[in-house]
Amino acid sequence: MRYKFTLNTISLLIILLFFSNRIEAQEDPALRYLKNPAYKLQIDMYDIYKTRQANIVMLGNSLTNGANWNELLGRSSVAERGIPSDILQGFSARMNYIYKLNPKIVFICGGLNDLYNWIPTEEVYAEYVSIINKLKSKNIIPVIQTTTYSAKTWAKDWGGTPEVNAGRNREVDKLNKMLFDFAKQNNVDIIDLNGKTAGIDRFLRPELTWDGLHFNAKGYKIWAFEVEKVLSKYKL
Repeated sequence: MRYKFTLNTISLLIILLFFSNRIEAQEDPALRYLKNPAYKLQIDMYDIYKTRQANIVMLGNSLTNGANWNELLGRSSVAERGIPSDILQGFSARMNYIYKLNPKIVFICGGLNDLYNWIPTEEVYAEYVSIINKLKSKNIIPVIQTTTYSAKTWAKDWGGTPEVNAGRNREVDKLNKMLFDFAKQNNVDIIDLNGKTAGIDRFLRPELTWDGLHFNAKGYKIWAFEVEKVLSKYKL
């Protein structure tokens, strides 16, 4: 049985990293992702998983980790590789765990933890592009999934404010604009999650989230539908 973090644990991890990394991240930027206590735990789990091959890999953070993708998509050849609170640097560091599954297609969802850790948007984008190019070098189809917004109320019990969240969402817009441009110029598929889950105020719609950041069942249903459209395109 897969190890799954509880919903409250996921939120607490993100909040703790949000505040601690603002102070500590610049001390050793090459190892930011290792400050996440969930990282080693999940890597250790990957080492004992028995899956040898998966056509589809969902690569991400707690958003990806929050669903059983085999059941959500109704498929048996899906591997979920999401680590709560992970940043894109952490994605890059564990790419060998993706390659060993010999997937045909990888759906990438990340970037918001980076932005809430005040990693510069240009650096986040460069890391994202590096991941895409690594996948392409292995003849794996990469699919970009836009970095999602937070809701206005995210982290309100831990000092978060609508103003902070609005500011981070503006950085999300900046990152996604660069990702859309890259996808167009390089013929890479991109799923616009915000186009399906955001309100006119450019926040995550409250009816699609249980805590202001992570999707509930309604949110995952929308996401899965968009993933299925890409899989159909490639006859997977």
